[in-house]
Amino acid sequence: MNEAPGPVDPETFEAIRTAGRPIVLRRQIADWPAVAAAQGGDAAMVAYLTREPTARPVAAIAAAPTEKGRFFYTPDLTRLNFVRGSGRLESFLEDLLGVATIPDPPAMAVQSEDISSLIPGFARENRLGLLPDVSAKIWIGNRIRVGTHYDAKENVACCVAGRRRFTIYPPDQIAGLYPGPFELTPAGIPVSMVDPMAPDLEKYPRFAEAARHAQVATLEPGDALYIPYGWWHGVESLDPVSILVNYWWTPGQPDGIASPYEGLLHALMAFRHLPEDQRAMWKVMLDYYVFETAGDPSAHLPEHAKGILGPPTPRRFAQMREAIRQALR
Repeated sequence: MNEAPGPVDPETFEAIRTAGRPIVLRRQIADWPAVAAAQGGDAAMVAYLTREPTARPVAAIAAAPTEKGRFFYTPDLTRLNFVRGSGRLESFLEDLLGVATIPDPPAMAVQSEDISSLIPGFARENRLGLLPDVSAKIWIGNRIRVGTHYDAKENVACCVAGRRRFTIYPPDQIAGLYPGPFELTPAGIPVSMVDPMAPDLEKYPRFAEAARHAQVATLEPGDALYIPYGWWHGVESLDPVSILVNYWWTPGQPDGIASPYEGLLHALMAFRHLPEDQRAMWKVMLDYYVFETAGDPSAHLPEHAKGILGPPTPRRFAQMREAIRQALR
């Protein structure tokens, strides 16, 4: 994977985003007080996080030692292989330290918690200058593995404590990643069914091609990683106390736009089970109207006649939502 050897400035970061490829930003957050605390060891890191009482409970997940740190499904895919709970962050961190020296500990994680509302002091002291207006999330756990998934957002992941290994695949490798169910998911969207550490190529033969396109990077405390919109990634936490802060954002989306993921669900309902000749016709229509393969589909119409093909506005999106709502009754 490509790397930037030192902290990048906003202009360089904009060029990175324009290139649309993942890149490691070495030492991007090396000046954070939290990174300095982590250099003092796990107990020092926990002490830094708990200097102020947390403002609210957190959600946590845990899996048995037999799962070897992998948050995933049970073998029959009827349920997830971990349990959920909630409580104080201070208690979770105490437990995390308590199992740090156990040879075969349970997998433990607090995931995607909003930092500003949980530990505001941390938020004030540790800021990513590249994204001053994007809220930060914190991820805390031990040696765990998160299944390969995508986010319909851009992402900068910042390694604060412990090492994290990312394995990243471009969006066009989806067929080789064999996404799982829509209804039962670890975190709301389908994840790859392939275990990249022990792929079953008889069951998932296309993964061999996806693996050829994989990019791997290990982040040390102080490093960051830029992941473009929609790129698939699996994450391994490599140390007994691992902390990551990430920033998700979706630039360029008009106010009021519908969720693309929900649009995918609607498309599955509307098109997937049509006869092949009808699906082919609708693919042409989608290419023309949605993906604009022939250019702006409204270019030949006067402004007053463009209707829903006109420029995006919250009012127009609201009208479209209402029309869809009426159609689905």
